[in-house]
Amino acid sequence: MQFCPRCGAIMQPKREGSKTILTCPRCGYTVEAGIGGATPAIVMSRRITHTERDKTVIIDEEIKEKLRTAPKIKGYVICPKCGNDEAYYWMMQTRRADEPPTRFYKCTKCGYVWREYE
Repeated sequence: MQFCPRCGAIMQPKREGSKTILTCPRCGYTVEAGIGGATPAIVMSRRITHTERDKTVIIDEEIKEKLRTAPKIKGYVICPKCGNDEAYYWMMQTRRADEPPTRFYKCTKCGYVWREYE
C-alpha cells in the first residue's frame, strides 16, 4: 500500500499499456509502480458495507400469494421493530438443498418482514 505524498490518500493501481501506475483518487498525482522497473504484485480489495435499506426483503408475487394463505403464529416470535407477538410465517429454501429452509415472518401489526435461519 502506498500513500500519496501530496495529500495522503491511498494510491490506487491502474494499467496503462504494459505498465502499472499508481494514481491518487483525490488529487490526481501519479507515479509508476515498482522500484527499478520491477512491478510488485498489487492486490486491491474493498470492504462493502450495507445499510438497513440494502437489507430489505423483497416480496414478489409468489410471496404475496403465500401471505394470503399464510398461517399466523402467536407468542413464539416477537417483532424486532414494534414488539408485537403475532406474525404470519412461511418457509423458503434460500440456500443449498442440504441446509434447512429459511423461515420468514411478517408482523400483523406493523408489517415488518424478517427472517430466521436455523
